[in-house]
Amino acid sequence: MEVKEAIDKAKQNDQIAFNFLLDKFWNTVFGFQLKRTQNENDAEDITIQTFSKAFDKINSYNDKYEFSTWLVTISKNIHIDLVRQQKSTITSRSNTDEDNEYFKIIDESPTPEDKIITEQNLAKLLRDIKKLKPHYQEVINLRYFQELSYKEISEHLNEPMNNVKVKLLRAKKLLAEIIKKK
Repeated sequence: MEVKEAIDKAKQNDQIAFNFLLDKFWNTVFGFQLKRTQNENDAEDITIQTFSKAFDKINSYNDKYEFSTWLVTISKNIHIDLVRQQKSTITSRSNTDEDNEYFKIIDESPTPEDKIITEQNLAKLLRDIKKLKPHYQEVINLRYFQELSYKEISEHLNEPMNNVKVKLLRAKKLLAEIIKKK
């Protein structure tokens, strides 16, 4: 399958085309993010977000540009957004003495009310996850509740790593649809 053909099929929601594009460009995006973040887990998370966003917006892809360039641009923007979010959680202040600067770290520990809300939200989320097919439930459980790496999930399920990534991507998309319907 050629890239152009895969993109056209992906625009028609062809899962095989999505898998082809993911396999073909995963290393490009992951390698780009690994150089930027210097952290394998962050690079992997950003790469997954990149493909998720790209596949959601595949109809907006302009074929005047290389598909890999489009993916890397999405990836770069996601990384920039994450860095901005991290910077906004730390504020800088100076004392009356200009030489005595310090950083104030915002206390983000949850209040008792926050804990109750989180528990309620988690219960709703678990109910929504149970609406997914069992193999999607399992991959979400392994990744987000047992916090296994993709490699560990791949070994646990005895499936290729790219299948695990696509299955997780699909599971998150289906879960988002279930949540949106409410």
